[in-house]
This record gives sequence, structure tokens and C-alpha cells, in this order.
Amino acid sequence: MANVKLAVIYYSATGTVHNMAERLAQAGEKAGAEVRLRQVSELAPKEAIASNAAWSQHFDQTKDEPRAAADDMVWADAVLFGSPTRYGNIASQLKQFIDTLGPQWQQGLLANKAYAGFTSTMTAHGGQESTILALYNTIYHFGGVVVAPGYTDPLKFADGNPYGVSHVTGGSNDAPLTDVQFAALDHLAQRIVSIAGKLRD
Repeated sequence: MANVKLAVIYYSATGTVHNMAERLAQAGEKAGAEVRLRQVSELAPKEAIASNAAWSQHFDQTKDEPRAAADDMVWADAVLFGSPTRYGNIASQLKQFIDTLGPQWQQGLLANKAYAGFTSTMTAHGGQESTILALYNTIYHFGGVVVAPGYTDPLKFADGNPYGVSHVTGGSNDAPLTDVQFAALDHLAQRIVSIAGKLRD
């Protein structure tokens, strides 16, 4: 049987979600999946990006990376969506990409796939749960299968997010990922690859 196809599709302004996405892609490959790591296009005006040094630096570092396309969604058996929180919701950049998928949705090409989400916030209660739950509203419309990690492994009691994986960046917005997040990301990738394989069989 061919490998499960995993698409990790994300938006990252200053790099935290980017780092999470890279870890998920690596874990997905270790779990035996064929992986596409794709960043959605930036929509913010240049002036806004330039006003934040970390945002500007990350934009320059990743401007040549592959961009997400509808074909990545159709190709995938499993999709992991990542976004920083924006007022308890996903960033407009990721939402805009999702909103372009109407033709694929109408044809049923987004249904019966495994989906899950990941996010980062500046504060511990800054939308970590609501952002992922808001994302999942879209998955229901796709006819997708939400593969939340729940508490399917004891490590989730350390990570503390049964809906997906999240990270608190702190007041300076630069707290690095720790072994707790890495373990949770690895588990999420392994779980979604496993479930996607069963859905496809």
C-alpha cells in the first residue's frame, strides 16, 4: 500500500507556527507518510510587515518556500492546519486560502480526509482552544474527519490541549518550543497518519 499523503498547511507571522509545522512534517515522515509542507500566502501590507522586526525577518527568510495550493488539499489523505490566533480565530491568511477551496468542496474532494489543527498564542488563555475549534467548523463543512489528539497519550496531560497542539510564546513573543510541545506535535503527526491510513483502507 502506498504511503499516507500528509499536507501540513500553515500561516506564520514571526516563526513559531513555522517551527511547529516543520516538526510536524518531520514527525509525519518518520511515521511513514509522504509529506508536503506548505505555507499560505502573506496578505498583510508591506508597511505592516516592516513595522515588526520579527515579522519582517521571518517573511524574508520564508518568501521562497512553496506556497499552498488547492492541489495540495486534493492530493492529501490527511491535513494539518496551523495558524497563530487572531482574536480567538485563525489568521486571515489561512482563512483566505480555505475560502478559495469552494470548487474542490463542491466536488467532494475535501471530504473523508483526516484533519487536525495547531496554533500559538502570546498568552496561556489567548485563544488556544477557540482558534482550533473555530478551524474545525470548516472541517465539518468539508465532510472531513476531525482527528483531535484528545488524551490518547499521557503526554497530553503535560501539553494540556485535547483539541490539537498549542504553544504559548510569552509576552515577548519569542519563547521557544520545548520538549512538551515537540512530544505533542510528534504524537499528533503519528496519530493523524495512522487514522488517515485506516480511513483510506
